[in-house]
Amino acid sequence: MKFFKLKILILCTLIFLPYSASMAYEEPNYEVIKKNEIYEIRKYFDRLAVETIDTGSENNFRKLFNYISGRNEDNEKIKMTTPVTQFEKDGNMSMQFYLPSKFNSKNAPKPTKENVKIVNIEGGYYAVIRYSGRANDKNFFKHIDILEQELKSNNILTLGPPIRATYDSPFTLPMNRRNEVMYKIEY
Repeated sequence: MKFFKLKILILCTLIFLPYSASMAYEEPNYEVIKKNEIYEIRKYFDRLAVETIDTGSENNFRKLFNYISGRNEDNEKIKMTTPVTQFEKDGNMSMQFYLPSKFNSKNAPKPTKENVKIVNIEGGYYAVIRYSGRANDKNFFKHIDILEQELKSNNILTLGPPIRATYDSPFTLPMNRRNEVMYKIEY
């Protein structure tokens, strides 16, 4: 039985490893301003995102996925981008998908659901710690603590809540996943 499980694990690894590594999604533009062994400071530029806030009635990911799948006023399918971000906003959880760079506030398809909207994210400086593994709360909070301690020791002030950024599909092996904790900072 153990040998059979090992064969299945090896087979899954051989199938999904190239698939997850070959998926190239557009990411927001940024410049790395400073980097150390724990985190980096990035300068992001303005970008558009589609956003929804958790109302408890429907899965946030599904609402945003439906939007990019063509459930918008133009019935336009939109390519997936990375990362998917989540953060607390007004006491609720917000989720965002960045829109591809070809879109601006004038040509982005309008959402058809009330609780889905297009937002402009102003550029700025972000402190970012990268980690692999599962994108679960335990891993996220562990890296929030690490990043907060480092920022505090470097006298860097955060300007908002921590942002959870995930880059990979659930089918990507945990050791190959890219996750990040981001804080907008004063720099």
